Amino acid sequence: MRITRVETFAVPPRWLLCRVETDEGVVGWGEPVVEGRAATVRAAVHELSELLVGRDPARIEDHWQVMTKGSFYRGGPVLSSAVAGLDQALWDIAGKTHGVPVHQLLGGPVRERVRAYGWVGGDDPAEITDAVAAQVAAGFTAVKMNACGRMGRIAAVAELDAMVGRAEAARAVLGPHRDMALDFHGRFTVANARRALPLLAPFHPLFAEEPLLPEYTHRIGELVAASPVPVATGERLFSRTDVLPALQAGVAVIQPDLSHAGGVSEVRRIAALAETFDVLLAPHCPLGPVSLAASLQVAFATPNFLIQEQSIGIHYNEGAEVLDYVVDREVFRFDEGHFRRPTGPGLGIEVDERAVRAADGRAPDWHNPVWRHPDGSFAEW
Repeated sequence: MRITRVETFAVPPRWLLCRVETDEGVVGWGEPVVEGRAATVRAAVHELSELLVGRDPARIEDHWQVMTKGSFYRGGPVLSSAVAGLDQALWDIAGKTHGVPVHQLLGGPVRERVRAYGWVGGDDPAEITDAVAAQVAAGFTAVKMNACGRMGRIAAVAELDAMVGRAEAARAVLGPHRDMALDFHGRFTVANARRALPLLAPFHPLFAEEPLLPEYTHRIGELVAASPVPVATGERLFSRTDVLPALQAGVAVIQPDLSHAGGVSEVRRIAALAETFDVLLAPHCPLGPVSLAASLQVAFATPNFLIQEQSIGIHYNEGAEVLDYVVDREVFRFDEGHFRRPTGPGLGIEVDERAVRAADGRAPDWHNPVWRHPDGSFAEW
């Protein structure tokens, strides 16, 4: 079998899909995208495709090594995401060739269902009570929300009170038997985070996500030592070497993204590395159906898995939804807030190729907002 063609499709709301075709008619799908940089990643995918066309798709590890290390300049979100999508597609081909889901090729399932959480509140969380109640009514046992909106470099009392009020409101709806995770989105300075996390402890968050920007990972150990709340990070870390300092610092949860951190191959290795530090895996996934499918394949084969992010109904999805691009929507049906183990070959989904081709080129040129502090200076979104 040989790879004959690599195609990419920019589809609403902000996703990039890739299709890898072989001379025996087996097709694999991946999702290589950086939110806000889809066109840049698309160019990188086509550059990397020169390394794949004409070659055996079954040599997944060799392809991964060459794609990540075959050029003098390596790493970063664009290259890692381009590799991630192509790696997903190669695993999809492998599973379809052998007639088994990818998690069988990773050693077989270690669980029969995967817990997921629902997003509430948007970028600047509001109307938390009703939003959390809706997720509870839908059967979810966990939600995640941004801990705050724009945050001062040293937070005012009113900002901290608002943050605490949101967490308190969510906990009141969730009760003692459901969980909430709080996403800091890198909006806090070290000093802010040290003040904020103890204030949130009475509401028992499942974890506090990305309290610091990834460039300050060298300081996250201080925060872990001072925090009564489990600390999570990793959506903007793209390799084992990126993740290692956070693991050494004592984070409780690591959150690589299957569409950013080198695909199934590298996230599987990150999970194994995390296991040696007694750290749990909670894959980041605010993206589309292929990214979610790949995340689930890893989740079902990973002993130290905790919980899965998913973007069905998330506030970013304007103009299209995750289920719009799959033939069988039952694969992503929730059962008491959990995904059931997929049994289909490859990544376990059938991409609706007709819908994808029809949507190609209709994706808006999405970029994240640029926030500013009241004095006009840049603020973290």
